[in-house]
Amino acid sequence: MDFSDIIGQDKIINSLKNTIKNKSIGHGYIFEGPNGIGKSMMASAFAKAILCKEREIEPCNTCSSCIKFESHNHPDFHIETPDGKSFKKEQIENIQREIRILPYEGNKKIFIIKDSDKMTTEAQNSFLKTLEEPPEDTIIIMTVENTRSLLPTIVSRSQRLKFAPVKENAIEIYLNNKYNIDREKSHVIAAFAGGNMGRAIEMCESDEFNEIREGLMNVIDNNISKDLFKSFTTSKFFEDNKDQIDEILDMMLIWFRDLLIYKETDNDKLIINRDKKELLKEQAFKLSMGRIHGIIDSIMETKDNIRANVNFQLSIELMLLNLQEV
Repeated sequence: MDFSDIIGQDKIINSLKNTIKNKSIGHGYIFEGPNGIGKSMMASAFAKAILCKEREIEPCNTCSSCIKFESHNHPDFHIETPDGKSFKKEQIENIQREIRILPYEGNKKIFIIKDSDKMTTEAQNSFLKTLEEPPEDTIIIMTVENTRSLLPTIVSRSQRLKFAPVKENAIEIYLNNKYNIDREKSHVIAAFAGGNMGRAIEMCESDEFNEIREGLMNVIDNNISKDLFKSFTTSKFFEDNKDQIDEILDMMLIWFRDLLIYKETDNDKLIINRDKKELLKEQAFKLSMGRIHGIIDSIMETKDNIRANVNFQLSIELMLLNLQEV
């Protein structure tokens, strides 16, 4: 794991490299961003460079430290995750005891505390003592989705680095090179990933995304035909994929957004679902602008209803009926 393996976070990479170059490495860091954005990869790359015996801004990959790091048995590198749903005080106290132990090999030891925002308040108060008076040989990197769940005193005693969404073009290029997929497919995945490289990789490596998307295309096409029977039978698709309902409704919104764009511009280069442009053209011919706007309103209302805990099946069936009526 090196800095070169991380896509789309050049600003943070350069900042961390400069701290190594200038010998100004801090004792506490917070890496903030959504799951899959690259926080853990960055923390590992940073740790590997610090522990490398060559003391350069990039790890040499040949010294004993780099070899042990890559084989996951470096004695001065620790990754801690919550024991269950949260970090409790007892687990934090165990980590603090490890932190007090001297390094085994070099002059530094590094702890990555993943999902630090899942610490209980009691655990955070206990951990704060370590951040206030950290051992000189210790570097602590906390990864969080956001800092709102952390005590302000923990945030203020750490260097906070916020991870930005990766540009769609960078994700497309990476997917084309890594997975040898065509540009249309990489464009679709990059758009649905929402700047999250981890999510894009997961969509490439798993069949689930394609299966759900293909199933949804059938649902949309069936319901546009205003077939009452199919409206109720296709509701099973939503029930079977209930755990992904937010993503599915977002897919629907993107689909009908593409229909609007194609209807208005007759330009398929502006749409996201480029690999489905023939189906989009067919549906755009069938649907009026008013009907497309009505469908989008119905999907948005369904999202609101589900967030408000309105009966799931009723919300979906009403949406499917509305797809036919608007």
